[in-house]
Amino acid sequence: MDARRIIATVRDGGTPSHEELGWFAAGLADGGVTDAQAGAFAMAVLLRGLSEEGRVALTLAMRDSGQRLSWDLPGPALDKHSTGGIGDCVSLVLAPALAACGAYVPMISGRGLGHTGGTLDKLESIPGVTTLLDEARFRDTVGKAGCAIVAASAAIAPADRRLYAVRDVSATVESLDLITASILSKKLAAGLDGLVLDVKTGSGAFMKSEEDARGLAEALVSTANAAGCPTAAVLSDMNQPLVPSLGNALEVAEAMRVLTGAASGPLAEITAVLGGVVLCGGGLAPDVDTGAAAVAKAIDSGAAAEAFGRMIAAQGGPLGFVEDWARFLPEATVIREVAAPAAGYVAGFAGEALGLTVVGLGGGRQVESDTVDPSVGISDILPMGAWVEKGQPLARVHAARTDGADRAVAEVQAAVTLSDTRPEVPRLIRDRIGP
Repeated sequence: MDARRIIATVRDGGTPSHEELGWFAAGLADGGVTDAQAGAFAMAVLLRGLSEEGRVALTLAMRDSGQRLSWDLPGPALDKHSTGGIGDCVSLVLAPALAACGAYVPMISGRGLGHTGGTLDKLESIPGVTTLLDEARFRDTVGKAGCAIVAASAAIAPADRRLYAVRDVSATVESLDLITASILSKKLAAGLDGLVLDVKTGSGAFMKSEEDARGLAEALVSTANAAGCPTAAVLSDMNQPLVPSLGNALEVAEAMRVLTGAASGPLAEITAVLGGVVLCGGGLAPDVDTGAAAVAKAIDSGAAAEAFGRMIAAQGGPLGFVEDWARFLPEATVIREVAAPAAGYVAGFAGEALGLTVVGLGGGRQVESDTVDPSVGISDILPMGAWVEKGQPLARVHAARTDGADRAVAEVQAAVTLSDTRPEVPRLIRDRIGP
């Protein structure tokens, strides 16, 4: 095997063999492939692309570069992955809801990326909670609580860990083939019986156009199913925040309001849809609508909240978190209202800018070594279509310092578009792709 020949094959529009891609992935994992070769490979894939067969082979090779989990549970192991957005705290509601429906959810999740928040950072805003579980504790938590949300260990898909770092510094992050292999290699290594993908499109998503989002969803679904994991995708709108809050503890609060019956809205809607798709794919519901109804019932009955409480306790959090969650979440020291600069309807959001405002407040990382402040963010964001008078609050900023609050207020005002005419609010669920 020769890395140069594999790179040249892709460069010239060909597809390396399964054996060659397996060897290359192993070299990424153990250092046998250099950074220069990894970067050249990534650029060749970005510019020339892989065939569907090549994309599947690369995904499987990266999956097999490290540890693969398997499960012996009374029910199917199911999971969900989101391509990221603003106010996207679906995992915190969906994982325990699926557990309450008889599934087991070994959710290997991630931290904030770019302007989007990370599920692990949100969960860790609850005092005592750890997402760094060894395999024995991970298995025990899934078995007893029905779900666990954890960080990937270094043993899971190490080829992806290496290639992602190279892509990040070589202007090759946008490759559809590499995005697909990166997402699925980790999910497939978790030993799932079914997967649902929430592919978001709009100003607050990575995929701004529906065409790009649909292309990614189709690539993910076809690749995952070819790799043996029953998978479907939902295209969802991200032209406005999914919940009225952005920021780690603030989004946990939104999730808890849904879990405890104090709120509904788009978060509850998309949770039911995604849950219905994966319950159907995993054999726990005869069709998507019946599965969605089961998820909604699990939330309404309090069974999902009970499962969430078991998971939080098993991962080191407070025993009584669900019963008195507001007491445990950290609060920012400075809270400022964002006054509307004029009267009008809320007509749109610069979603990426809103997410970056939270990062600037300390709610995300600008470099990997940054410490996240779980208390900061933006709350009480008016939804698209709401009318506001001049001077009335569009939102509230939660900050650690007054200078940061002042800057964030101006950024939020600039990120919200007001109009004299009521806008057409886009549908939350755009489409479903896959079986």
